[in-house]
Amino acid sequence: MLAVTATVLSKSNCKFDTNTSTLNFGALDPAIPSDVNATASVGYVCHGSAPVAAFLFTDDNGRNPSGPGARRMRHAAAPEFLPYGLAFSPVSGTVPKNVHRTLTISGTARWTDFRGAMAGAYTDSVVISILP
Repeated sequence: MLAVTATVLSKSNCKFDTNTSTLNFGALDPAIPSDVNATASVGYVCHGSAPVAAFLFTDDNGRNPSGPGARRMRHAAAPEFLPYGLAFSPVSGTVPKNVHRTLTISGTARWTDFRGAMAGAYTDSVVISILP
């Protein structure tokens, strides 16, 4: 018996320039009836044999989702949650090989969600992947 295996490598190998980034909404004041937006950015680059790489950004919905795409931050000391939204720019596209680009991550905490939230610190961790 002969076992035969192979691994086909992608013609593109895209990676982030750093392993972590922070999106900070700051202080959410329920007395101000307005959604709060925040942004963060992280660099990325694609290597490989292809002169132009196609890519797609995905995420794991964080540690506390209430369903697909329904991310929530968890209160530091109580079983309370605060929903928030994320958007990526770009979501997908193409980039020339070895050219550094920037992913912008935009987040929104809606006033209708935090106006009645328990006071205190809320956090979440989201894993963002770049494919291929």
